[in-house]
Amino acid sequence: MVPLVFLVATTTPSISTSSGNHTQGDESSTSHHVLPTALVLSLLLLIAILLTWYFLRLKNQRKAVVTAVDKKVPNGILEEQDVGHISTETLCTVLPPEQQTVVLLPRSPTAAKTYSPIPVEHLEEEFRLRSADDGKLFREEYNFLPGGTATGTYEEANKDDNKEKNRYPNILPYDHSRVALTQLDGNLCSDYINASYIDGYTEKNKFIAAQGPKEETAADYWRMIWEQKVATVVMLTNLKERKEDKCHQYWPDQGCWTYGNVRVVVEDFTVLVDYTIRKFCIQYQSSDSSSKTPRLVTQLHFTSWPDFGVPFSPIGMLKFLKKVKAVNPPFSGPILVHCSAGVGRTGTFIVIDAMIDMMHAEQKVDVFGFVARIREQRSQLIQTDTQYSFIYQALLEYFLYGDTELDVSSLEGHLQKLHNTHTEGDRVGLEEEFKKLTNMRIMKENMRTGNLPANMKKNRVLQIIPYDFNRVILSMRRGQEFTDYINASFIDGYRQKDYYIATQGPLPHTVEDFWRMVWEWKCHSIVMLTELQEREQDKCCQYWPAGETATYGDYKVEQKGDTLCDTFSLRDLVLTFVPEKQTRVIRHFHFHGWPEVGIPAEGKGMIDIIASVQRQQQQSGNHPIVVHCSAGAGRTGTFIALSNILERVKAEGLLDVFQTVKSLRMQRPHMVQTVEQYDFCYRVVQDFVDIFSDYANFK
Repeated sequence: MVPLVFLVATTTPSISTSSGNHTQGDESSTSHHVLPTALVLSLLLLIAILLTWYFLRLKNQRKAVVTAVDKKVPNGILEEQDVGHISTETLCTVLPPEQQTVVLLPRSPTAAKTYSPIPVEHLEEEFRLRSADDGKLFREEYNFLPGGTATGTYEEANKDDNKEKNRYPNILPYDHSRVALTQLDGNLCSDYINASYIDGYTEKNKFIAAQGPKEETAADYWRMIWEQKVATVVMLTNLKERKEDKCHQYWPDQGCWTYGNVRVVVEDFTVLVDYTIRKFCIQYQSSDSSSKTPRLVTQLHFTSWPDFGVPFSPIGMLKFLKKVKAVNPPFSGPILVHCSAGVGRTGTFIVIDAMIDMMHAEQKVDVFGFVARIREQRSQLIQTDTQYSFIYQALLEYFLYGDTELDVSSLEGHLQKLHNTHTEGDRVGLEEEFKKLTNMRIMKENMRTGNLPANMKKNRVLQIIPYDFNRVILSMRRGQEFTDYINASFIDGYRQKDYYIATQGPLPHTVEDFWRMVWEWKCHSIVMLTELQEREQDKCCQYWPAGETATYGDYKVEQKGDTLCDTFSLRDLVLTFVPEKQTRVIRHFHFHGWPEVGIPAEGKGMIDIIASVQRQQQQSGNHPIVVHCSAGAGRTGTFIALSNILERVKAEGLLDVFQTVKSLRMQRPHMVQTVEQYDFCYRVVQDFVDIFSDYANFK
């Protein structure tokens, strides 16, 4: 290769001679360049032949070449790969819809290898070993999985009348495990749908794994739901992802719609941060106009699974799985699970469910063995090594932390266990629970932007810097580098992603950036949880006018009112973006009852300010709420945790203080900093329950 580059370089000047006398130059140099040119052409031809032979040999060997580089992005892991290493879901969207296929990863050419079940007490160590070297052992284990069963056939799926019913022509159900519908009017092919029975841990045909319905198969989908007595539908894809159709909307937004012979009526829906719950009443109408007894079908739609990856954390998926188990009634038919192709995310969900059941029954997990077994029922379940490693991540999360969710009726008993005092001030149970949170690793490698030299001076506390994947980004000022940075993080709410902005108290030189953030992200509510000075130390620069108006760069702030409530001040501010003369009303909630060291004396004031902020949000459109203390972690995290916890208590009668705080700490370091603040979360919920003692208030 080196001589080739050299020859090309030396022949180039004679080829591009100056245009003034190029004919004479060409004639004089022709005889000198015939031999080098011929040599170059010969070498190029030889290299082309060798490359062709090499790639054909590589293809025949079917060598696995999965070397994805994982990159964290908001709410997920993005698989970023070069040409030749493209993830299995990536190429589904390259071709027009009628030509789309799911790229199937080549299997290992070596002899089959199996992996033994892992005792749960070894799960953490095994996960650490497999994750080393960019997940090398996970990729190796995944690549040894069999693609399916060698004896399986796809005769029904490949019939001419059925081919158009398949979303992807290479993701097909086996004949031996396909879901067969009743035939309509003697049409032999009317019994076909792209769906397969899948076993659970011990329960035969616990699931139906299906592709996301196409517009022309929506009626078949509801017929399958009716005939199989499905009561629960698990949807793991969004309708569109990256502008590509992934699934047809097979349900009405409101009212009723008839799909074939099945009438579907929307009964109710609930939108939460990670998933949406829809309830339908369905009824089969026969050709003789007789109607069957209606049934309730619950669809749980997980909306936080990013395209081309896996969720950033398994916490939301585990909560979702628990909800699926809770709503699925006993003695119903299989749980219908689908994504787009019905193999990747669908398989991931099914395996996590089965392995948690195995964990309880046998104190071990067998991911490799179970995936190999269910691939005999539907080929290619689990599409990527990233999904495969996510299964282990979810199982480890469940093993380490378990189910920490509580019903409000059991809160008092749980608090007694946590506060099982042997001596005055002893909080052993509570401290052990909180210690699990403080042991979480802070991802310093994901704080690159905040640690840039140009941005360091904008941070109040050097240990509390936003993660890159969810930091609040400002518009870059023209010609000024690094002006998109502010020490602030987007934080999820109970129902809405990025519902809060957790930030530090502004420094004198970041006040304009603070107001720029409020303006650009259309915020209408600011919650302040610190005083300007505490114990003779500056904790926050006053960023609102001491008099009537003040100007901060391009932003003018005018104070219209200042009301003192029991524990907080309420200021009405008018924010004006001077260049465009546009204004917005901002409500400023300044809580006064929180000392720098310790916690508020009682919880009622916190309940009151949270309720006031929520009322303001409902009136102003639910844009992000800016919350800050001094550093934007301890008191800020506690306020956001309590807001989310209380909202769930009111909606579901359930709470999970541990996982709520854990989730916040994954979004911003040191959220809820002390065991006293953690204990305060429990105490405020107990105060809330005591104020509204009738349990019916929480349903």
